[in-house]
Amino acid sequence: MSKRALHLSNDIGSADITSEPNRKGFGRGLKAAGEANESVVALCADLTESTQISMFRDSFPDRFIEIGIAEQNLVTVSSGMAAMGKIPFCASYSAFCPGRCWEQIRTTVCLNDQPVKIVGAHAGVSVGPDGATHQMLEDIALMRTLPNMVVIAPADSKEAEKATVAMSEDKRPNYIRLAREATPVFTTDSTPFTIGKAEIFHEGTDVSLIATGTMTYQALHAAQILEKDGISAEVIHCATIKPLDEHTILASAKKTGRVITIEEAQIAGGFGSAVAELLSEKLPTQVHRIGIKDHFGESGKPDELLRAFGLTHTHIAMAVHSMLDERRG
Repeated sequence: MSKRALHLSNDIGSADITSEPNRKGFGRGLKAAGEANESVVALCADLTESTQISMFRDSFPDRFIEIGIAEQNLVTVSSGMAAMGKIPFCASYSAFCPGRCWEQIRTTVCLNDQPVKIVGAHAGVSVGPDGATHQMLEDIALMRTLPNMVVIAPADSKEAEKATVAMSEDKRPNYIRLAREATPVFTTDSTPFTIGKAEIFHEGTDVSLIATGTMTYQALHAAQILEKDGISAEVIHCATIKPLDEHTILASAKKTGRVITIEEAQIAGGFGSAVAELLSEKLPTQVHRIGIKDHFGESGKPDELLRAFGLTHTHIAMAVHSMLDERRG
């Protein structure tokens, strides 16, 4: 399977591929950012170990604040620190931040254009048995509507580490979406990452699979399956949901004429909606969105839930076949 020059793992689809929660990559990245810049500070809402912000706390205890279970204070204190020249990373579960403090993010962070870095962990249905209350599926829609906000969903722990360092150097408000469960680590130290830039992980001509977050691995696995069926799928990884890399998406859609978006989130207002909005205005293209369809999450094992909600490589491959069959018909 072609990997272009992006230095991806050769183990796509292998049971032996290394897996790690991308929140651990965030923890390493935040520690590295703190080592590089003493203005970086960290705040948490009583979930220090779960979010892996503990790596920063242990290295820089004087630059860490435990806010407690008070997400609205978490964001407003962070905004005040940013106004005084600090680079604050504030972390909680995404169901609580941005879920519980969206208005404070809107008013104290985005309206004032403060470079607060909001870390939403445990996003998506792959949180597992904690169920619907903790499976945040609406955060992409909530955050991408906010003026000035950058929205990032890394593919794996290596990219989460790179993204965190990049966020510390970005002057805008940022939101990073992290999963709880260990997911395949398929990028490498050499895989490029730039805020606002999508990457073509696999070239193709028949359909564009445009994915974000950990769903990109599923898209690559689907492309591998489709290749055996004689179907050439292009896989684009959009780590940055906002600002969207319009040039890369439009060029791919123009080439293939068919687009499938994949996200572990509500498709209403989410990543797929962002791609559909772009294409409807600049290059009308057949689009099928894969994601959560107007449904709350459920309790279960992460892999069971991905299957139940149609978010696996098998479901993606089936959607491609269906789209091609419709066109032929």
